Amino acid sequence: MQYIGIQTQQSRNNFRSLLLLCLFPCLVIGLLYAFCYLLHVLAYNDDNMTQAQLMNYSTDMFLHLAPYVLGGVLIWFIIAYFANTSIINSATGSHPLERKENKRVYNLVENLCMAQGMKMPKINIIDDDSLNAFASGINERTYTVTLSRGIIDKLNDEELEAVIAHELSHIRNHDVRLLIISIVFVGIFVMLAQIAMRTAYYSSFSSSRNRDSKGNGTAIIIVLVMLIAAVGYFFSILMRFAISRKREYLADAGSAEMTKNPQALASALRKISVDPNIEAVQREDVAQLFIEHPGNQAKSALSGLSGLFATHPPIEKRIQILEQF
Repeated sequence: MQYIGIQTQQSRNNFRSLLLLCLFPCLVIGLLYAFCYLLHVLAYNDDNMTQAQLMNYSTDMFLHLAPYVLGGVLIWFIIAYFANTSIINSATGSHPLERKENKRVYNLVENLCMAQGMKMPKINIIDDDSLNAFASGINERTYTVTLSRGIIDKLNDEELEAVIAHELSHIRNHDVRLLIISIVFVGIFVMLAQIAMRTAYYSSFSSSRNRDSKGNGTAIIIVLVMLIAAVGYFFSILMRFAISRKREYLADAGSAEMTKNPQALASALRKISVDPNIEAVQREDVAQLFIEHPGNQAKSALSGLSGLFATHPPIEKRIQILEQF
């Protein structure tokens, strides 16, 4: 696969990041207005209100709630955006790899960075015998390459160098920044859905004892919040999948360009495909960062359908392309 160029890929990812940053508040505003409108439709469905009256009441409620909702979302985004390193480390169980612990890895990373004129990223390790790796961070201060202990121990120098070059390509192409933004956005809707579900669970006891209009009103609000959260989460997932799966092909090509050895990455991917599952990784949004999605190798009757929504292209196809270089 022909590499399209660093500047072009960086520009595309910067544009997509900006697009996500613009679309997300629009999505939040649209869902908030839908919530206000549906709430009034359900609350006044027996009052024979005109459409114009419903719209007026909904708009008034929307204008009252919008500053609080957008303010809360902005605060959450800022916290998650700047605390992403801690969040990812916690979700993956990774921690810094000391130079004295593994000079081999540091030498490989340093040589590649010097050859490309890149600032050396931090290096983390996951204490897991499975084979996987990922890059993360939003700027030079936070860029990190994380390797599992299994991938360090089970790959030879050429294969490990190719994997590290793949992750450095993600950093160089600004893929990681785009992915971090998508993870933050999806996390906001996950949080909203969890809050709605917990509220529904704890209110079920009181609503069973209280069947008056107040109890019914609370139930309506809970159902609406859950519905809006589900819709918002679905659209945020679509926004995440709008991030092209070609990023993996491009990072593979970038690795071949850096190392001049595409066969080494093909060999590494073949070994990774046998056991990419990192046990500590339970979050789907974090799993998309890895060179091979943990659990991606599982086959089922719905594998063809799930492939439409996969964050990674089939590893067999990636190996086939590398072998054609």
